[in-house]
Amino acid sequence: MSSIQNLFLKGRTLLGRIPHADPALESRLLLQKAAGLSEKEFLTSPDWPVPVRAERLFLKMVARRLARIPLCYLTGEKEFWSIPLVVFPGVFIPRPESELLVEKVLELSNKRDEVIVDIGTGSGNIAIALARELPRARIIGVDISRRALKAARLNAERYKTTSIVFSEGNAFYGLRKFATRSEADFIVSNPPYVSLAGWQGLEPEIRRFEPKRALVSGATGYEFIRRLIKGASFYLKPGGYLLFEIGQGQAGSASSLFDSRGWRDIRTYADIRGIPRVVAARKT
Repeated sequence: MSSIQNLFLKGRTLLGRIPHADPALESRLLLQKAAGLSEKEFLTSPDWPVPVRAERLFLKMVARRLARIPLCYLTGEKEFWSIPLVVFPGVFIPRPESELLVEKVLELSNKRDEVIVDIGTGSGNIAIALARELPRARIIGVDISRRALKAARLNAERYKTTSIVFSEGNAFYGLRKFATRSEADFIVSNPPYVSLAGWQGLEPEIRRFEPKRALVSGATGYEFIRRLIKGASFYLKPGGYLLFEIGQGQAGSASSLFDSRGWRDIRTYADIRGIPRVVAARKT
């Protein structure tokens, strides 16, 4: 039987072939998953023998990763807001950039009995992070994908975030059962904002395995954002906030889509790399 250290080093070497990957991190996570090891066991017991069955599973997972299957689809988990979340193929993978949406809602919230709507909730990452930080809020997560909603409900059950309800539907069509006009204090979204041309330049992990409709808005990348602004103006309270994520270079065009008669305090916020990542606006 091979030791933990030997298998880790073998995996690290093989995974070094993947561009932009972190082979040491990925090898460790895959080995922990295959052998059922905790991080502490991995770090403190490098000479432990790994059962043959676990070794075979690890090498199989490494091979699948080399085929560019996303790491978190292999481990079944992705961390967001320091919360490990269930994800599986067909579910959009949460990105750390989206944590900025959570941060801005928390800054603007009055921490009372607010209604928050998450359009395109995916794995439920934003909704669950907000529910844990704002226990008095009522949160509605909407998604067109049944597969995504399955993951979202599993995650909500895992963390006992009973203040969230999930609804299936295309954007605001999924909201009609749970909210009325001018009821929401916040509408948040990580919408599809990739153009058709931009899709072609994305990494193979994204193009081959992640759901295209969660990423691609249309020819320009702004099609869904237009729908988002229009629908939010119906469901938000006067003074309520719309916040949504954007891609690099989209800040000016996205901000220009707001009608100044219906919106005020239109702002953009940059992520930790200094890239404008979130647009926020307040309904007049």
